[in-house]
Amino acid sequence: LWKSWEAGMSDAGYGRLGAPYAFPSQWQVFSLRDLCLKIGSGATPSGGQAAYLATRENWALIRSQNVRDRQFDATGLAFISDDQAASLQGVLLKEGDVLLNITGDGVTFARSCQVPASALPAVVNQHVCVIRPDTEKVDPGYVLAFLTHPAVKSYIESFNAGGSRRAITKAAIESFCLPVPAKCLQKAITQVLGSLDEKIELNRRMNDTLEAMARSIFQSWFVDFDPVHAKAGGESPESICRRLGLTPELLALFPDDFEDAINGVIPAGWTPSTLGDQAKAYGGFIQTGPFGSQLHASDYVDEGIPVVMPQDLVNRRISVAKVARVSEDMAQRLSRHALQPGDVVYSRRGDVERHALISEREAGWLCGTGCLLVRLGRGWPSQAYLSEALDWPATREWLVRHAVGATMPNLNTSILGDVPLLIPPTPLMAAFEQVAGSLRQQQMTNSLESESLAETRDALLPRLLSGELMPPELFQGEA
Repeated sequence: LWKSWEAGMSDAGYGRLGAPYAFPSQWQVFSLRDLCLKIGSGATPSGGQAAYLATRENWALIRSQNVRDRQFDATGLAFISDDQAASLQGVLLKEGDVLLNITGDGVTFARSCQVPASALPAVVNQHVCVIRPDTEKVDPGYVLAFLTHPAVKSYIESFNAGGSRRAITKAAIESFCLPVPAKCLQKAITQVLGSLDEKIELNRRMNDTLEAMARSIFQSWFVDFDPVHAKAGGESPESICRRLGLTPELLALFPDDFEDAINGVIPAGWTPSTLGDQAKAYGGFIQTGPFGSQLHASDYVDEGIPVVMPQDLVNRRISVAKVARVSEDMAQRLSRHALQPGDVVYSRRGDVERHALISEREAGWLCGTGCLLVRLGRGWPSQAYLSEALDWPATREWLVRHAVGATMPNLNTSILGDVPLLIPPTPLMAAFEQVAGSLRQQQMTNSLESESLAETRDALLPRLLSGELMPPELFQGEA
Protein backbone atom coordinates (compact mmCIF):
# COMPACT_ATOMS: atom_id res chain seq x y z
CA LEU A 1 0.00 0.00 0.00
CA TRP A 2 3.01 2.28 0.29
CA LYS A 3 5.35 3.54 -2.39
CA SER A 4 8.86 4.92 -2.33
CA TRP A 5 8.83 8.65 -2.99
CA GLU A 6 11.93 10.81 -3.38
CA ALA A 7 10.46 13.86 -5.10
CA GLY A 8 11.21 17.03 -3.20
CA MET A 9 13.86 15.41 -1.02
CA SER A 10 17.50 16.29 -1.02
CA ASP A 11 20.40 16.50 1.34
CA ALA A 12 19.55 20.15 1.68
CA GLY A 13 16.50 19.09 3.61
CA TYR A 14 18.61 17.56 6.36
CA GLY A 15 18.90 19.80 9.38
CA ARG A 16 16.68 22.52 7.94
CA LEU A 17 15.70 24.69 10.89
CA GLY A 18 17.52 22.24 13.15
CA ALA A 19 15.41 19.15 12.33
CA PRO A 20 17.35 15.92 12.96
CA TYR A 21 16.76 14.07 9.66
CA ALA A 22 16.06 14.66 5.97
CA PHE A 23 12.47 15.29 4.88
CA PRO A 24 10.53 16.62 1.86
CA SER A 25 10.99 20.32 1.25
CA GLN A 26 7.26 21.04 1.47
CA TRP A 27 6.97 19.78 5.03
CA GLN A 28 6.97 22.54 7.61
CA VAL A 29 9.13 22.48 10.74
CA PHE A 30 7.73 23.37 14.15
CA SER A 31 9.14 23.33 17.64
CA LEU A 32 7.50 20.91 20.04
CA ARG A 33 6.50 23.97 22.10
CA ASP A 34 4.34 25.21 19.20
CA LEU A 35 2.60 21.86 18.78
CA CYS A 36 1.73 20.97 22.38
CA LEU A 37 -0.76 21.98 25.02
CA LYS A 38 1.49 20.76 27.82
CA ILE A 39 5.11 19.80 28.43
CA GLY A 40 6.22 19.12 32.00
CA SER A 41 7.53 16.60 34.50
CA GLY A 42 6.27 15.58 37.92
CA ALA A 43 7.91 15.23 41.32
CA THR A 44 8.41 12.73 44.13
CA PRO A 45 5.17 12.52 46.14
CA SER A 46 5.31 13.51 49.80
CA GLY A 47 6.78 10.71 51.86
CA GLY A 48 8.70 9.29 48.92
CA GLN A 49 8.81 5.61 48.07
CA ALA A 50 8.14 4.59 51.67
CA ALA A 51 4.68 6.14 51.39
CA TYR A 52 3.61 4.19 48.29
CA LEU A 53 0.48 2.09 48.75
CA ALA A 54 0.72 -1.71 48.67
CA THR A 55 -2.31 -1.95 46.38
CA ARG A 56 -4.10 0.44 44.08
CA GLU A 57 -6.89 2.50 45.61
CA ASN A 58 -7.19 5.08 42.85
CA TRP A 59 -4.01 6.75 41.63
CA ALA A 60 -0.98 5.28 39.88
CA LEU A 61 2.44 6.93 39.80
CA ILE A 62 4.25 6.35 36.52
CA ARG A 63 8.03 6.15 36.75
CA SER A 64 10.81 5.78 34.19
CA GLN A 65 10.80 1.96 34.42
CA ASN A 66 7.22 1.98 33.14
CA VAL A 67 8.22 3.86 29.99
CA ARG A 68 9.71 1.74 27.22
CA ASP A 69 10.02 2.61 23.56
CA ARG A 70 6.52 2.40 22.08
CA GLN A 71 5.37 0.23 25.00
CA PHE A 72 3.94 1.08 28.41
CA ASP A 73 5.11 -1.47 30.98
CA ALA A 74 2.81 -1.75 33.99
CA THR A 75 5.32 -3.93 35.86
CA GLY A 76 6.29 -2.22 39.09
CA LEU A 77 3.64 0.50 38.70
CA ALA A 78 3.55 2.47 41.97
CA PHE A 79 0.34 3.51 43.75
CA ILE A 80 -0.21 6.67 45.78
CA SER A 81 -2.94 8.19 47.90
CA ASP A 82 -5.44 10.83 46.82
CA ASP A 83 -3.59 13.40 48.96
CA GLN A 84 -0.28 12.61 47.29
CA ALA A 85 -1.87 12.79 43.85
CA ALA A 86 -3.43 16.15 44.70
CA SER A 87 0.05 17.62 45.03
CA LEU A 88 0.79 16.49 41.46
CA GLN A 89 -2.36 17.72 39.73
CA GLY A 90 -0.18 19.65 37.31
CA VAL A 91 0.92 16.37 35.73
CA LEU A 92 -2.44 14.59 35.73
CA LEU A 93 -2.37 12.32 32.68
CA LYS A 94 -4.88 11.89 29.89
CA GLU A 95 -5.20 8.89 27.60
CA GLY A 96 -2.83 9.20 24.65
CA ASP A 97 -0.39 11.58 26.36
CA VAL A 98 3.16 10.97 25.19
CA LEU A 99 5.71 10.19 27.91
CA LEU A 100 9.46 10.78 27.65
CA ASN A 101 12.11 9.63 30.11
CA ILE A 102 14.17 12.73 30.88
CA THR A 103 16.78 11.12 33.15
CA GLY A 104 18.48 7.74 33.19
CA ASP A 105 21.36 5.71 31.83
CA GLY A 106 22.15 4.82 28.23
CA VAL A 107 19.31 2.29 28.20
CA THR A 108 16.40 4.04 29.94
CA PHE A 109 17.10 7.67 28.95
CA ALA A 110 14.88 9.10 26.17
CA ARG A 111 12.53 6.12 25.97
CA SER A 112 9.04 7.16 24.93
CA CYS A 113 5.53 5.71 24.83
CA GLN A 114 1.88 6.73 25.07
CA VAL A 115 -0.31 6.40 28.15
CA PRO A 116 -2.92 3.62 27.89
CA ALA A 117 -6.37 4.02 29.40
CA SER A 118 -5.67 1.04 31.67
CA ALA A 119 -3.05 3.08 33.58
CA LEU A 120 -5.39 5.95 34.45
CA PRO A 121 -5.93 7.82 36.67
CA ALA A 122 -2.22 8.52 37.00
CA VAL A 123 0.49 11.12 37.45
CA VAL A 124 4.24 11.02 36.74
CA ASN A 125 7.32 11.55 38.88
CA GLN A 126 10.25 13.88 38.18
CA HIS A 127 12.01 11.44 35.85
CA VAL A 128 9.21 11.44 33.27
CA CYS A 129 8.00 14.28 31.07
CA VAL A 130 4.38 14.58 29.94
CA ILE A 131 3.99 15.75 26.34
CA ARG A 132 0.40 16.54 25.39
CA PRO A 133 0.12 17.36 21.67
CA ASP A 134 -2.54 19.77 20.41
CA THR A 135 -4.53 17.37 18.21
CA GLU A 136 -5.65 20.28 16.04
CA LYS A 137 -2.04 20.67 14.99
CA VAL A 138 -0.37 17.26 15.23
CA ASP A 139 -1.33 13.65 15.80
CA PRO A 140 -0.01 12.28 19.14
CA GLY A 141 1.05 9.04 17.44
CA TYR A 142 3.13 11.05 15.01
CA VAL A 143 4.90 12.81 17.91
CA LEU A 144 5.65 9.39 19.39
CA ALA A 145 7.01 8.26 16.02
CA PHE A 146 9.29 11.30 15.98
CA LEU A 147 10.59 10.68 19.50
CA THR A 148 11.33 7.00 18.76
CA HIS A 149 13.08 7.70 15.41
CA PRO A 150 16.70 6.39 15.60
CA ALA A 151 18.14 9.76 14.55
CA VAL A 152 16.08 11.55 17.17
CA LYS A 153 17.58 9.35 19.90
CA SER A 154 21.00 10.83 19.09
CA TYR A 155 19.40 14.26 18.75
CA ILE A 156 17.98 14.02 22.28
CA GLU A 157 21.36 12.85 23.59
CA SER A 158 22.89 16.04 22.19
CA PHE A 159 20.78 18.05 24.67
CA ASN A 160 22.04 15.99 27.61
CA ALA A 161 22.62 18.28 30.59
CA GLY A 162 23.86 15.51 32.88
CA GLY A 163 26.94 13.30 33.04
CA SER A 164 26.99 9.51 32.80
CA ARG A 165 23.42 9.62 34.09
CA ARG A 166 21.66 11.58 31.37
CA ALA A 167 19.26 14.44 31.95
CA ILE A 168 17.37 16.84 29.72
CA THR A 169 15.56 20.06 30.57
CA LYS A 170 12.03 21.16 29.77
CA ALA A 171 13.38 24.03 27.66
CA ALA A 172 15.38 21.60 25.55
CA ILE A 173 12.34 19.40 24.96
CA GLU A 174 10.25 22.42 23.97
CA SER A 175 12.90 23.31 21.39
CA PHE A 176 12.82 19.96 19.56
CA CYS A 177 12.23 20.62 15.85
CA LEU A 178 9.65 18.36 14.18
CA PRO A 179 9.20 18.10 10.41
CA VAL A 180 5.39 17.95 10.15
CA PRO A 181 3.54 16.63 7.06
CA ALA A 182 -0.15 17.04 6.35
CA LYS A 183 -2.55 15.60 8.93
CA CYS A 184 -3.69 12.82 6.60
CA LEU A 185 -0.12 11.55 6.28
CA GLN A 186 0.49 11.90 10.02
CA LYS A 187 -2.53 9.71 10.69
CA ALA A 188 -1.46 7.19 8.04
CA ILE A 189 2.00 6.91 9.64
CA THR A 190 0.43 6.52 13.08
CA GLN A 191 -1.89 3.80 11.79
CA VAL A 192 0.88 1.77 10.13
CA LEU A 193 3.18 1.87 13.14
CA GLY A 194 0.29 1.47 15.57
CA SER A 195 -1.00 -1.69 13.89
CA LEU A 196 2.41 -3.30 14.38
CA ASP A 197 2.52 -2.09 17.99
CA GLU A 198 -0.92 -3.59 18.60
CA LYS A 199 0.09 -7.02 17.31
CA ILE A 200 3.25 -6.93 19.43
CA GLU A 201 1.17 -5.98 22.46
CA LEU A 202 -1.35 -8.76 21.71
CA ASN A 203 1.49 -11.28 21.65
CA ARG A 204 2.78 -9.91 24.94
CA ARG A 205 -0.64 -10.33 26.56
CA MET A 206 -0.93 -13.85 25.17
CA ASN A 207 2.47 -14.67 26.64
CA ASP A 208 1.39 -13.26 29.99
CA THR A 209 -1.63 -15.58 29.91
CA LEU A 210 0.52 -18.59 29.00
CA GLU A 211 2.97 -17.67 31.75
CA ALA A 212 0.15 -17.41 34.27
CA MET A 213 -1.10 -20.86 33.25
CA ALA A 214 2.33 -22.45 33.75
CA ARG A 215 2.79 -20.68 37.06
CA SER A 216 -0.64 -21.73 38.30
CA ILE A 217 0.14 -25.39 37.58
CA PHE A 218 3.56 -25.09 39.24
CA GLN A 219 2.02 -23.56 42.34
CA SER A 220 -0.70 -26.21 42.58
CA TRP A 221 1.68 -29.15 42.14
CA PHE A 222 4.92 -28.03 43.73
CA VAL A 223 4.12 -25.22 46.20
CA ASP A 224 0.63 -25.81 47.55
CA PHE A 225 0.85 -29.60 46.96
CA ASP A 226 -2.86 -29.69 46.07
CA PRO A 227 -2.88 -33.28 44.71
CA VAL A 228 -0.99 -34.58 47.78
CA HIS A 229 -3.31 -32.82 50.21
CA ALA A 230 -6.34 -34.18 48.35
CA LYS A 231 -5.04 -37.76 48.38
CA ALA A 232 -3.95 -37.50 52.03
CA GLY A 233 -7.40 -36.17 52.92
CA GLY A 234 -9.14 -39.19 51.41
CA GLU A 235 -10.78 -37.44 48.44
CA SER A 236 -11.68 -39.88 45.70
CA PRO A 237 -9.35 -40.04 42.66
CA GLU A 238 -12.23 -39.20 40.34
CA SER A 239 -13.05 -36.06 42.32
CA ILE A 240 -9.39 -34.98 42.49
CA CYS A 241 -8.87 -35.42 38.75
CA ARG A 242 -12.05 -33.52 37.94
CA ARG A 243 -11.29 -30.68 40.36
CA LEU A 244 -7.59 -30.28 39.55
CA GLY A 245 -7.69 -31.17 35.86
CA LEU A 246 -5.45 -34.23 36.20
CA THR A 247 -5.48 -37.59 34.49
CA PRO A 248 -5.45 -40.75 36.65
CA GLU A 249 -1.93 -41.50 35.38
CA LEU A 250 -0.71 -38.08 36.42
CA LEU A 251 -2.43 -38.26 39.81
CA ALA A 252 -0.65 -41.55 40.48
CA LEU A 253 2.72 -39.74 40.36
CA PHE A 254 1.86 -37.81 43.56
CA PRO A 255 2.28 -39.39 47.02
CA ASP A 256 -0.58 -39.56 49.50
CA ASP A 257 1.22 -38.31 52.61
CA PHE A 258 3.85 -35.86 53.89
CA GLU A 259 7.09 -36.05 55.84
CA ASP A 260 9.14 -33.64 57.93
CA ALA A 261 12.14 -31.89 56.35
CA ILE A 262 14.62 -29.18 57.39
CA ASN A 263 12.50 -26.38 55.93
CA GLY A 264 9.09 -27.78 56.87
CA VAL A 265 6.70 -30.49 55.78
CA ILE A 266 7.10 -31.80 52.21
CA PRO A 267 5.47 -34.58 50.16
CA ALA A 268 6.82 -38.01 51.03
CA GLY A 269 9.68 -39.08 48.79
CA TRP A 270 10.59 -35.59 47.62
CA THR A 271 14.13 -34.36 48.30
CA PRO A 272 15.38 -31.01 49.64
CA SER A 273 18.48 -30.04 47.65
CA THR A 274 20.40 -27.09 46.18
CA LEU A 275 21.11 -25.86 42.69
CA GLY A 276 24.79 -26.73 43.05
CA ASP A 277 24.09 -30.28 44.23
CA GLN A 278 21.78 -30.87 41.28
CA ALA A 279 24.43 -29.57 38.88
CA LYS A 280 26.94 -32.03 40.34
CA ALA A 281 24.46 -34.89 40.27
CA TYR A 282 23.79 -34.44 36.55
CA GLY A 283 27.32 -33.56 35.45
CA GLY A 284 26.62 -29.86 35.06
CA PHE A 285 28.28 -26.72 36.42
CA ILE A 286 27.86 -23.09 37.46
CA GLN A 287 30.40 -20.65 35.99
CA THR A 288 30.96 -16.97 35.30
CA GLY A 289 30.89 -15.35 31.89
CA PRO A 290 34.17 -14.09 30.37
CA PHE A 291 35.95 -11.49 32.47
CA GLY A 292 36.84 -8.04 31.16
CA SER A 293 40.39 -9.16 30.37
CA GLN A 294 38.93 -11.60 27.85
CA LEU A 295 36.40 -9.33 26.17
CA HIS A 296 36.81 -5.61 25.41
CA ALA A 297 34.59 -3.00 23.79
CA SER A 298 36.74 -3.18 20.65
CA ASP A 299 35.85 -6.89 20.27
CA TYR A 300 32.19 -6.15 19.51
CA VAL A 301 31.02 -6.08 15.89
CA ASP A 302 27.82 -5.24 14.02
CA GLU A 303 27.35 -8.77 12.67
CA GLY A 304 28.44 -11.93 14.43
CA ILE A 305 27.71 -14.23 17.35
CA PRO A 306 25.40 -12.69 20.01
CA VAL A 307 26.76 -12.21 23.53
CA VAL A 308 24.12 -12.31 26.28
CA MET A 309 24.52 -9.49 28.81
CA PRO A 310 22.45 -8.70 31.94
CA GLN A 311 20.36 -6.10 30.09
CA ASP A 312 19.29 -8.81 27.62
CA LEU A 313 17.58 -10.89 30.34
CA VAL A 314 13.92 -9.88 30.02
CA ASN A 315 11.00 -11.87 31.44
CA ARG A 316 13.08 -15.07 31.60
CA ARG A 317 13.85 -14.82 27.89
CA ILE A 318 16.65 -13.28 25.84
CA SER A 319 15.82 -9.95 24.21
CA VAL A 320 17.76 -9.33 21.00
CA ALA A 321 16.77 -5.67 20.77
CA LYS A 322 20.26 -4.44 21.67
CA VAL A 323 22.27 -7.64 21.96
CA ALA A 324 26.03 -7.27 21.47
CA ARG A 325 27.95 -9.45 19.02
CA VAL A 326 31.50 -10.71 18.49
CA SER A 327 33.24 -12.26 15.50
CA GLU A 328 33.15 -16.01 14.95
CA ASP A 329 36.91 -16.17 15.69
CA MET A 330 36.34 -14.50 19.07
CA ALA A 331 33.42 -16.83 19.76
CA GLN A 332 35.68 -19.80 19.08
CA ARG A 333 38.24 -18.51 21.59
CA LEU A 334 35.46 -18.17 24.18
CA SER A 335 33.77 -21.47 23.33
CA ARG A 336 33.74 -22.58 26.99
CA HIS A 337 31.12 -19.85 27.50
CA ALA A 338 28.89 -21.02 24.61
CA LEU A 339 25.26 -21.54 25.56
CA GLN A 340 23.13 -24.66 25.16
CA PRO A 341 19.34 -25.07 25.20
CA GLY A 342 18.17 -25.49 28.80
CA ASP A 343 20.97 -23.38 30.29
CA VAL A 344 20.02 -20.65 32.73
CA VAL A 345 21.82 -17.28 32.60
CA TYR A 346 21.80 -14.99 35.65
CA SER A 347 22.74 -11.36 36.14
CA ARG A 348 25.77 -11.18 38.48
CA ARG A 349 25.00 -7.74 39.88
CA GLY A 350 22.14 -5.33 40.38
CA ASP A 351 18.88 -7.21 39.87
CA VAL A 352 20.52 -10.50 40.84
CA GLU A 353 17.25 -12.45 40.74
CA ARG A 354 16.92 -11.73 37.00
CA HIS A 355 17.58 -14.73 34.76
CA ALA A 356 16.63 -16.30 31.44
CA LEU A 357 16.16 -19.86 30.22
CA ILE A 358 18.11 -20.50 27.01
CA SER A 359 16.11 -21.85 24.05
CA GLU A 360 17.13 -23.59 20.82
CA ARG A 361 17.45 -20.20 19.15
CA GLU A 362 20.28 -19.12 21.46
CA ALA A 363 22.34 -22.31 21.08
CA GLY A 364 25.95 -21.32 20.37
CA TRP A 365 25.56 -17.76 21.63
CA LEU A 366 27.91 -16.66 24.41
CA CYS A 367 27.30 -16.03 28.10
CA GLY A 368 28.72 -12.53 28.43
CA THR A 369 30.52 -10.45 30.98
CA GLY A 370 28.40 -9.73 34.03
CA CYS A 371 26.48 -13.02 33.82
CA LEU A 372 26.56 -16.43 35.48
CA LEU A 373 25.84 -19.63 33.57
CA VAL A 374 23.98 -22.56 35.16
CA ARG A 375 23.99 -25.90 33.34
CA LEU A 376 22.43 -28.85 35.13
CA GLY A 377 23.72 -31.37 32.61
CA ARG A 378 22.28 -34.25 30.64
CA GLY A 379 19.50 -36.20 32.22
CA TRP A 380 17.93 -33.30 34.11
CA PRO A 381 14.24 -33.97 33.51
CA SER A 382 12.62 -30.52 33.29
CA GLN A 383 13.98 -27.14 32.30
CA ALA A 384 10.48 -25.73 32.77
CA TYR A 385 10.48 -26.90 36.40
CA LEU A 386 13.90 -25.35 36.98
CA SER A 387 12.88 -22.00 35.48
CA GLU A 388 9.65 -21.81 37.47
CA ALA A 389 11.40 -22.84 40.69
CA LEU A 390 14.12 -20.23 40.23
CA ASP A 391 11.57 -17.53 39.43
CA TRP A 392 9.33 -18.34 42.40
CA PRO A 393 9.09 -15.31 44.77
CA ALA A 394 10.65 -17.20 47.68
CA THR A 395 13.69 -18.11 45.56
CA ARG A 396 14.06 -14.58 44.21
CA GLU A 397 13.88 -13.19 47.74
CA TRP A 398 16.49 -15.74 48.88
CA LEU A 399 18.88 -14.52 46.20
CA VAL A 400 18.41 -10.87 47.12
CA ARG A 401 18.99 -11.65 50.82
CA HIS A 402 22.17 -13.65 50.19
CA ALA A 403 23.74 -11.39 47.56
CA VAL A 404 26.86 -9.58 48.72
CA GLY A 405 27.90 -5.95 48.34
CA ALA A 406 27.13 -2.79 50.29
CA THR A 407 26.11 -0.50 47.43
CA MET A 408 25.10 -3.01 44.73
CA PRO A 409 24.01 -6.66 45.22
CA ASN A 410 26.39 -9.19 43.66
CA LEU A 411 26.11 -12.91 42.99
CA ASN A 412 28.88 -15.47 42.67
CA THR A 413 28.95 -19.16 41.80
CA SER A 414 29.00 -20.15 45.47
CA ILE A 415 25.84 -18.21 46.35
CA LEU A 416 24.03 -19.45 43.26
CA GLY A 417 25.04 -23.02 44.05
CA ASP A 418 23.41 -22.74 47.49
CA VAL A 419 19.97 -21.79 46.10
CA PRO A 420 17.50 -24.24 47.72
CA LEU A 421 15.48 -26.52 45.46
CA LEU A 422 12.81 -29.08 46.27
CA ILE A 423 13.24 -32.09 43.98
CA PRO A 424 10.12 -34.15 43.16
CA PRO A 425 10.47 -37.61 41.56
CA THR A 426 11.82 -37.56 38.01
CA PRO A 427 8.59 -38.85 36.36
CA LEU A 428 6.61 -35.99 37.92
CA MET A 429 9.08 -33.35 36.73
CA ALA A 430 9.02 -34.93 33.28
CA ALA A 431 5.22 -34.71 33.28
CA PHE A 432 5.42 -31.02 34.18
CA GLU A 433 7.90 -30.53 31.33
CA GLN A 434 5.33 -31.89 28.88
CA VAL A 435 2.65 -29.50 30.08
CA ALA A 436 4.66 -26.34 30.78
CA GLY A 437 7.15 -26.98 27.98
CA SER A 438 4.40 -26.75 25.36
CA LEU A 439 3.22 -23.46 26.89
CA ARG A 440 6.77 -22.14 26.78
CA GLN A 441 7.13 -23.17 23.13
CA GLN A 442 4.04 -21.12 22.26
CA GLN A 443 5.51 -18.20 24.19
CA MET A 444 8.71 -18.48 22.17
CA THR A 445 6.74 -18.55 18.91
CA ASN A 446 4.92 -15.38 19.95
CA SER A 447 8.16 -13.71 21.04
CA LEU A 448 9.90 -14.49 17.75
CA GLU A 449 6.95 -13.09 15.82
CA SER A 450 7.05 -9.93 17.94
CA GLU A 451 10.77 -9.52 17.34
CA SER A 452 10.18 -9.80 13.60
CA LEU A 453 7.34 -7.27 13.77
CA ALA A 454 9.49 -4.90 15.83
CA GLU A 455 12.30 -5.14 13.28
CA THR A 456 9.82 -4.34 10.49
CA ARG A 457 8.39 -1.41 12.45
CA ASP A 458 11.80 -0.01 13.32
CA ALA A 459 12.92 -0.29 9.68
CA LEU A 460 9.76 1.43 8.44
CA LEU A 461 9.76 4.25 10.99
CA PRO A 462 12.65 6.34 9.61
CA ARG A 463 11.50 5.78 6.02
CA LEU A 464 8.00 6.98 6.86
CA LEU A 465 9.17 10.05 8.76
CA SER A 466 11.62 11.02 6.02
CA GLY A 467 8.86 10.93 3.40
CA GLU A 468 10.60 8.11 1.55
CA LEU A 469 7.43 5.99 1.79
CA MET A 470 4.03 7.34 0.90
CA PRO A 471 0.53 5.81 0.68
CA PRO A 472 -0.52 5.73 -2.99
CA GLU A 473 -3.50 8.03 -2.49
CA LEU A 474 -1.07 10.73 -1.33
CA PHE A 475 1.60 9.95 -3.91
CA GLN A 476 0.62 12.81 -6.18
CA GLY A 477 -0.66 15.09 -3.50
CA GLU A 478 0.62 17.38 -0.80
CA ALA A 479 2.91 15.53 1.66
